[in-house]
Amino acid sequence: MSDSTGTVRRASALGSGLAVLCVLLALVAFLSVTMGSREIGLTEVLSALGNLQGDGSINSTVTLELRVPRTLLGILVGAALGVAGAILQGVTRNPLADAGIMGINSGAAAFVVFAITVLGVRGIESYVWFAFAGAILAILLVYTVASLGREGATPVKLALSGAAVTAGLTSVTTGIVMTNVDALNEMRFWQVGSLAGRYAPILLGVAPFLLAGLVGSLLFGRALNGLALGEDMARGLGQRVSRTRVFAFGVVAVLAGGATAACGPIVFVGLVVPHLARLVCGPDYRWILPYSMLLSPIVLLLADVLGRTVAAPAELQVGVVLGVLGAPAFVGIVRYARLSEV
Repeated sequence: MSDSTGTVRRASALGSGLAVLCVLLALVAFLSVTMGSREIGLTEVLSALGNLQGDGSINSTVTLELRVPRTLLGILVGAALGVAGAILQGVTRNPLADAGIMGINSGAAAFVVFAITVLGVRGIESYVWFAFAGAILAILLVYTVASLGREGATPVKLALSGAAVTAGLTSVTTGIVMTNVDALNEMRFWQVGSLAGRYAPILLGVAPFLLAGLVGSLLFGRALNGLALGEDMARGLGQRVSRTRVFAFGVVAVLAGGATAACGPIVFVGLVVPHLARLVCGPDYRWILPYSMLLSPIVLLLADVLGRTVAAPAELQVGVVLGVLGAPAFVGIVRYARLSEV
């Protein structure tokens, strides 16, 4: 009876934590819309949202065409990267797994370079779809290579194949970019990892994929808990391990692929945030996934707001800010948390 009561109390406390994070996310989204090189008051924001056609003022235009799409994209991309990182760490049982290690970033970059140098594509609105395709194909290649052999796609083989694919694609991409000025200029804009310059067309293009992936990811909590016990134990509980991995990698490909395609390779969100969620709610992936889904956009939007304000009227891209802040944060997690408990 006491165990049941304790479980209910814990579930209630974690549910309350999710509600608090929802409120905090709304607050951070408000800061993202109002703060920057041009400060926009709450009254002006509400006025602009009440008249989506705009009233012709500069603040209304900035709000509707720049700040709101940027904030919404930050929420979706942050949630996608956090959940993708949590799933990857659960499926591979590797606490350091993220989109970069599993070849997603390098696959997206390789296809961007292909689109620029071979097809002559210019502008992120055009080559975002090539980045999306490259990210998906790269993770499929990683899984296919890891599946070779009798043992199938074990966690160790997944990590090794991800590292091999990443190294190979990165070398090819770097070689082409260093000899092609047009590719270098376009890649510098995409590869820094940024929410700036990503307007409504990009948001509307990737939103259906990211939303579908986020909804689908919530179905993996119980399966990831089984995998955390080991493959033999998971099979003993009736779980089809191979099928779980295939579906999980498909969801990760959509989430991390879409996020990377739209905003470039944003570091540390998918790596650090799942560990922060784990510190709060323990090893249960039924809670880690929704906590990561809410914590990640909070972290991403805060970093974006910080980048817009500390260097105003100039701007530090969110990828740079997260790189500076994420490294010491991750060192702290490595120091004070047991990363083996994924």
